[in-house]
Amino acid sequence: MEHGLQITVEAQPNPADMHVIVGGLTAYNALHAGGDTPRYFLITLRDQEGQVVGGLMGAVYLGWTQVSALWMPEAMRGQGLGSALMARAEGLARERGCPRMFLETLSFQALPFYEKLGYQVVSRIDGFPPGGARYALTKILAAQPD
Repeated sequence: MEHGLQITVEAQPNPADMHVIVGGLTAYNALHAGGDTPRYFLITLRDQEGQVVGGLMGAVYLGWTQVSALWMPEAMRGQGLGSALMARAEGLARERGCPRMFLETLSFQALPFYEKLGYQVVSRIDGFPPGGARYALTKILAAQPD
């Protein structure tokens, strides 16, 4: 390849190498976003031994709070724990002055759950996964109750 560079595909990427790419993109974006960078957060559900048994990951960035992952073991679903995690994420969004929420879900995951919490579908990609769909949802949070 020109300039002595090579393109490689890494099936098992080194997390440090991934960090270089994400860090470079974050720095570039900050130049065009008034210096704003993602403020990541993790909300965990832990058992009596302190082990993580479920949780939520997200970030506040560019005026939005994005939930990037919410996971609850099958045996713990339907008990209000996922709703409690989402409520805590929404509370954190309000605390950080960022009441616009965004998340994505696949058709076999939790679309009805998010809709029940007031999230609205803003886009749908059919065939992602094959035979299903990928959804993007948003929610504008009401002001924090007094």
